[in-house]
Amino acid sequence: MQVFLQNRCPGRLIVVEGIDGSGKSTQISLLSQWLRRRGYAVTFSEWNSSPLVRETTRRGKKKEMFTPTSFSLIHATDFADRLEHYIIPLLKAGAVVCADRYAYTAFARDVVRGVDRSWVRNLYRFAIKPSLAFYFKVPLDVALGRILGGRDALKYYEAGMDLGLSRNMEESFRLFQGRILEEYESMIDEMGFHVIDATKSIEAQQREMRRIVVREFGRTRPPGVLGTEVRVARLQE
Repeated sequence: MQVFLQNRCPGRLIVVEGIDGSGKSTQISLLSQWLRRRGYAVTFSEWNSSPLVRETTRRGKKKEMFTPTSFSLIHATDFADRLEHYIIPLLKAGAVVCADRYAYTAFARDVVRGVDRSWVRNLYRFAIKPSLAFYFKVPLDVALGRILGGRDALKYYEAGMDLGLSRNMEESFRLFQGRILEEYESMIDEMGFHVIDATKSIEAQQREMRRIVVREFGRTRPPGVLGTEVRVARLQE
């Protein structure tokens, strides 16, 4: 079954996925910089960042009032707004859009929260198929160490506390993220993920990503990419 719509735009869509603490955000940032140096017009999109529902999402999380279904729907609304008003216009302009999380995040998290798998996938049937999708595979202990080493505490929904898995936030995080990890693993072949060993050095992971990009995109820019920097800038204004 075809999950996403084919990308018929001249631009490219690169997606990174993985559990919290996998290091994917660092890698997509480094890849974006590298692509710009190669002459591509590059822009960035982040999960749960649409101004349309940002305030609603913030209030809902603060009051811990989301059900699994309402959480799924508000993230889908956020995604649809960014896709229509940001991602697709930039792809049409010939840019490379680098996305930190995509619909696969919903496929993993929402299902773990108890939402029907087929329902979630049908919800995102309007999404554009990525040109490349990287999955950063990391052990839970490593991810937890990175998360706790970078800030004071875990967040309520990040740790899956809404599911009642454990009263201890660290243990809840471990159980919740472990289940998400299982969902990602089950999607590897189906979704065609390029699996990156996220326990390797930052440099080694980045070299692997670049090798795959060169193999898939070629060593020259596709027609229409030259001169898109101005158009991208205008779209972002």
